[in-house]
Amino acid sequence: MSRRQSQSAVSLVPVVQPAARAGMWAGRRSSCQAKVRRATRGGAAGGNAAPGRALEMVPGAAGWCCLVLWLPVCVAAHGFRIHDYLYFQVLSPGDIRYIFTATPAKDFGGIFHTRYEQIHLVPAEPPEACGELSNGFFIQDQIALVERGGCSFLSKTRVVQEHGGRAVIISDNAVDNDSFYVEMIQDSTQRTADIPALFLLGRDGYMIRRSLEQHGLPWAIISIPVNVTSIPTFELLQPPWTFW
Repeated sequence: MSRRQSQSAVSLVPVVQPAARAGMWAGRRSSCQAKVRRATRGGAAGGNAAPGRALEMVPGAAGWCCLVLWLPVCVAAHGFRIHDYLYFQVLSPGDIRYIFTATPAKDFGGIFHTRYEQIHLVPAEPPEACGELSNGFFIQDQIALVERGGCSFLSKTRVVQEHGGRAVIISDNAVDNDSFYVEMIQDSTQRTADIPALFLLGRDGYMIRRSLEQHGLPWAIISIPVNVTSIPTFELLQPPWTFW
């Protein structure tokens, strides 16, 4: 099991199935898929606006039940831990038309009460969004993409909220981070925020910004939230640089 970084929550742990257990995997695949379906059936309650539920693999005496089934859901033979995820899909630019995984803030911010079929994801200027935004006009009624660092997660969320943003997606400032989800928590100011705040892997945030820069675009168009449990596995377009 991968070790946790400080103030980080590893929400999905990549696991390589040993060759010696290939037979066990083949024999138990259908049983494991059934468990995945049962585990995720309740996640769609309330429609597409409901966040996904993912099960973190935990080793047991009988070994692993299954590998990752393209969905970010892993079920272990003995014991599991549940984490919340929320998914969004980039619709434009086309070269990053993938479904991305994010994690909601632990103890501040709101929730999505509706699904936005098409909404702008606007990189904030300056990226850390710790004060007045030079492109705040374009963030109004849209979703802001900001970078970690410079101030607390809550401060960034409040800045975006004050500029009229519908939500904020905060990507890690470590551009090589493709696996560790940081747990976003309240700061010590006792302030509040009402809009949803999501944490995005640094690698994902970097790739989105790079694509926008290459195309000379001021924003991406996304759909959020996406209910991945309603999408056939062969239609799930995951970023090729990350492991679900």
